[in-house]
Amino acid sequence: MRRQMILVVLAVAALLLPIAGARAEERGSTLEANGATIWYEVTGGGDGTPLVLANGGPGFDHVYLHAGAFVRLGEGRPVVFYDQRGNGRSSALAPGQPCGLAEQIADLEALRAHLGYERIDLLGHSWGGYLVMAYAARHPERIAHLVIVDSAAPKIQDTAFLFEKIYPEVVASEAKKAFAVELGDPEAIAADLDEYFSMLFYDPRHLEAFRARARGEGFRYTQAVNRAVWSDLQRFDLNPELGKFRFPVLVVTGRYDFNVAPSVAWAIHRAIAGSEFAVFERSGHLPQVEEEDAFVARLTAFLAKPFQP
Repeated sequence: MRRQMILVVLAVAALLLPIAGARAEERGSTLEANGATIWYEVTGGGDGTPLVLANGGPGFDHVYLHAGAFVRLGEGRPVVFYDQRGNGRSSALAPGQPCGLAEQIADLEALRAHLGYERIDLLGHSWGGYLVMAYAARHPERIAHLVIVDSAAPKIQDTAFLFEKIYPEVVASEAKKAFAVELGDPEAIAADLDEYFSMLFYDPRHLEAFRARARGEGFRYTQAVNRAVWSDLQRFDLNPELGKFRFPVLVVTGRYDFNVAPSVAWAIHRAIAGSEFAVFERSGHLPQVEEEDAFVARLTAFLAKPFQP
């Protein structure tokens, strides 16, 4: 499992390093939180419960979530994107600055308080799914609805990566390039980029458009954050907390998610009494991209369900 995780981390580094030089027009605002400057942007509008999005990684910025699905979900409600501590447009980590799970939870809570939202609808994708589960366990009184999309496992060591089983030749190729990628070899990085991205989608026709959008908006990756967060997560097991959730929860997976096996989402669903489970049959790790219409419809219906604290 640890070896698989290392391979995924290296592949992600290859994915984002070549794109990091591109910059979209800067927008959004910042707040000072727990010794860090956190960048955020509020889109959408209306009187609906705000939807706050926690992206994956760790070490990614928010840009890849700028898919049409979340633009459409902003019709009638604010939608909040933010760059997690040390990532993207938020301030870089200073030497020795903490960047563990506790800091990530505290930053998200500081953002909620700064924006003045009493309760939020909270969605996390991939590593962001782990983060929102942890936040909800710490601050259940702030949750109206929780959406967990293609999430890492509540005990991180239980996260099932399928790349090596489904794409053994691609993983082997990436392993051979790992040291060159670590040294910043541009040819190795470009090749690794293509290989890694090709494993995320059920339908490869989505690949080029997604990559072009990410590049155009300045998709960034911070390896120091990845290492700090993954190291810290080894200490925790969120499973005992999941059974305490008393707010509506939707657990989502793509049927062909080889980055995090659908069995992980199923286990999360079974651990949360009364939760809903949605499988997108023609999606990999990004159902919000591959089945946008169905994703928006499912989330719109779920978020409309009343919640009485």
